[in-house]
Amino acid sequence: MDMQELEIFVKTAEMLHFGRASQASNLSPSALTRTIQRLEEELGKPVFLRDNRSVALTEAGRQLLTYARSATRDWQQFRESIAAEHDVLGTLSIYASITAVYGLLPDLLAAFRSAHPKVHLELRTGAAEHAVEQVLSGEIDLAVAALPDQKQARLQFMPLVETPLVFIRPKAPTFAMPESDQAFDVSSVPLVVPQSGPARHRLNVWLRAHDITPNIALEVSGNEALIAMVRLGTGIGITPQLALERSPFRDDVDVICGAPELDPYVVGLCANKRNLKRRTVDAMWKLAHDL
Repeated sequence: MDMQELEIFVKTAEMLHFGRASQASNLSPSALTRTIQRLEEELGKPVFLRDNRSVALTEAGRQLLTYARSATRDWQQFRESIAAEHDVLGTLSIYASITAVYGLLPDLLAAFRSAHPKVHLELRTGAAEHAVEQVLSGEIDLAVAALPDQKQARLQFMPLVETPLVFIRPKAPTFAMPESDQAFDVSSVPLVVPQSGPARHRLNVWLRAHDITPNIALEVSGNEALIAMVRLGTGIGITPQLALERSPFRDDVDVICGAPELDPYVVGLCANKRNLKRRTVDAMWKLAHDL
């Protein structure tokens, strides 16, 4: 197995789509298929289960993915270590929500590109609550995330901004709501809540402390989706104010006064502590600190 083949395998395993993986790897679909076949022949076992509709990893494929991520990361770290002292080169992957891409990353990415033009940046977007697990699993080098409520021993966190958690409702609710300046009974209204993450955890803690059984109408992944569903009248929701300010639907919802007060979000850059030894990751980390 050579390192390029392992990198192609990792990309295919993360995307679970041969067409998109071939485009991301700058290969034809047939070339990517031949690469995977060579890996399977060398391993002696299939690494993917494929049919006309889906692609999935086999048990051997999951084990190879763990090895391949570690091997490619170590190779990249080695290459960086022997590069000229003033050179920073290689690949740097970053995970962020759409809100973070618009609101927090533009200046940082522009400054990094200017300072280190030889580094190939990979930016992936997704729900904010998945950011930390992406970093800890090794799928991503850096992520913009909310500071977890529970300390993670392997996680290094750099605060960037603090933002309140606010309750929001649609402009014209289809359910009974008190006047906007009055406190309301959380159990009496339908809730649109995150599937996981700090906001969901803090809401659950508050509900248990007040012995409230919530009326959960919908669970969603991502603050952007949550705001959109509140706008449609599904229920009231909880979201960071930063996400609301960047949402295209911010004028279609109202912040609820008299809502429960939850601890604010601390949003920042996070990395696996081991990854900070890599020159590309360290360069971005130091630049973010300086900015």
